[in-house]
Amino acid sequence: MNFIDLFAGCGGLSLGLSNAGWKGIFAVEKSEDAFKTLSHNFNRKKALKFDWPEWLPQKEMSTSDLLENYRGQLRNLRNTIDLIAGGPPCQGFSFAGRRQAEDPRNKLKNEYLEIVDIIRPKFLVFENVKGFTAKFKDSKKPTHSDQVIHQLENLEWGGYRTFSTILNASLFGVPQPRPRFILIAIREDLVDEGVDVANPLANIEKHAFEFRESKKLNGHEISVSEAISDLEVSTSGTIESVDTAGFQQILYGAGAKSNFQKLMRKGLRTGKSSNSLRLARHRPQTLQKFEEILTTCPKGKSLPIEFREKYNVKKQCFTPLHPDEMSKTITTLPDDLLHYSEPRILTVRECARLQSFPDWFDFLGKYTTGGARRKQECPRYTQVGNAVPPLMAEALGLLISGMQESLEV
Repeated sequence: MNFIDLFAGCGGLSLGLSNAGWKGIFAVEKSEDAFKTLSHNFNRKKALKFDWPEWLPQKEMSTSDLLENYRGQLRNLRNTIDLIAGGPPCQGFSFAGRRQAEDPRNKLKNEYLEIVDIIRPKFLVFENVKGFTAKFKDSKKPTHSDQVIHQLENLEWGGYRTFSTILNASLFGVPQPRPRFILIAIREDLVDEGVDVANPLANIEKHAFEFRESKKLNGHEISVSEAISDLEVSTSGTIESVDTAGFQQILYGAGAKSNFQKLMRKGLRTGKSSNSLRLARHRPQTLQKFEEILTTCPKGKSLPIEFREKYNVKKQCFTPLHPDEMSKTITTLPDDLLHYSEPRILTVRECARLQSFPDWFDFLGKYTTGGARRKQECPRYTQVGNAVPPLMAEALGLLISGMQESLEV
């Protein structure tokens, strides 16, 4: 079972599908930083390595570049690809950001559909933010989700049978709700005429429960402390950062304290450290402010306006995490969340844990960037925040495998 990953980012969706038994053919990602992370991780593990075609350069590129320069080669892939996965950048749809109907990234869904139309894979999995299903203010157009579904179901050669819903990533053991629009589709000609294919998402909670059990994550939602308590400075200690002079990083050594932590540590060689553990270098007044917030403010909720005014916090969504609750959704900005017991923001590795990336998975490039560079660069925090949680992707990959077996296609 093979797949192509469009808008692949640093590889969260590809990692999950690969862990579910799918074989990657190639991945398309336009950010140089994110593609370096993806390429580094998938090339160093034989079981994950893509069967990259000789005609396609193994480098960052956009879906527009792919269509402009390799249309003929894509057409030659017709009837050879089992699955196309991916979701266009979500910033223009997301309720968490500046939701804009005219954001040019909103049109990237059309390039996804064009590639699907050329290759015509057996299955599709399409992922995006919950806002993908909502209309923009004063807009009379159908939602973007409805547009995608209509186009997929009405392609001139027959199209796809589609199934879609909003799913929380926490269903699959990810330590944050992270609601996402998920669409699964099967090519119409693979279904016998008159056959009513069972909706694979109808019993998703049962599938999710069985998936969590297979990972020993059954029983409850995974809390923040279950995810990252083995990385506390107070118990692990610090050393000089291995990749940034003048910074400290958490010492990776303490043993796992939960089944989730055991799962995340799996695959990392004994004695080897996880990367991206660098700590932020907060100013003394910032440390004092964070300490007061941890002492006086409610945890697990965005700071109420009276606390934001008292501590001069400009961000409306700034949240001190609660150790016994799930995390708020991980975003691309490092200063949205405050550690539950230490006066600091989270490290990239802690954010990656909350996204369910295993500890062996390295992140490359700058940690942060700012100003105008944010439009060109994709630093580590951004790579993590943009990713599809690998555990969620793996569960969806297994779900589609089950569809393939039941339909014998």
